[in-house]
Amino acid sequence: MTQRILIILGHPAPDSFCGALGQHYATAAREAGHDVRQLILGDLDFEPVLHHGYRAEQTLEADLLAAQQAILWAERLVLVFPIWWGGVPALLKGFLDRVLQPGFAFRYKRGSPFPEKLLSGRHAHLLVTMDTPPWYYHWFQAMPGLHQMRRTTLAFCGVRTGKTLTFGPVLNSTLQRRQSWLDQTRALALR
Repeated sequence: MTQRILIILGHPAPDSFCGALGQHYATAAREAGHDVRQLILGDLDFEPVLHHGYRAEQTLEADLLAAQQAILWAERLVLVFPIWWGGVPALLKGFLDRVLQPGFAFRYKRGSPFPEKLLSGRHAHLLVTMDTPPWYYHWFQAMPGLHQMRRTTLAFCGVRTGKTLTFGPVLNSTLQRRQSWLDQTRALALR
C-alpha cells in the first residue's frame, strides 16, 4: 500500500550522518512506491524562537506554512535527529514550537484539561543518532529526548509513534557500523 511520507531532518547540517539516514530512508521508500517529501530544517527560513509563548500569535513564515501543509498531507512522519545534551537539537525544538500551534496540531475544549488531537491518523518513525551508547541512554539517562518526542509532542497531537531506531555511539564508529545502520534504515523504509 502506497503511503505519503514526510521526512523531517532535524539536524542543522544536511551533510551529517543524520542527513545520510534521511536520504537512505527517502530512496528506499521511493523504491517501494511511496510518495516522499523531505523537509531539511537547516534550509528553511524561520525564526525558531516563540517570542511570546502562546500569549500572542506569532505570524508563521512561508516555510513554516508550507511545513504545516506537508504535515497535513503526510500519513507517515519520519523524524531524523541527533540527541544533544539528552534532548533534541534547538533547531528541531524551535520548529516544533512554531509549527505545532494550537488550532493546527491540537485544540483545547472548554472545560477539559486534555486537548483534541488534530493530527490523529498519522504515525511516525524516529531515526535517532547519539554519541552515548543507546543502552546507556535508555537505562541510565531515561531517554528524555525520546520521551519528549513520543509522548509529550507527537502523542499530544495524535501522532502514533511506531518504530524508533537509535544509532550510537556515532563518535568513532566504523564505516562498517555506519553502513549497518544505513541498512537498518533502508529495511525500515521498505516495510
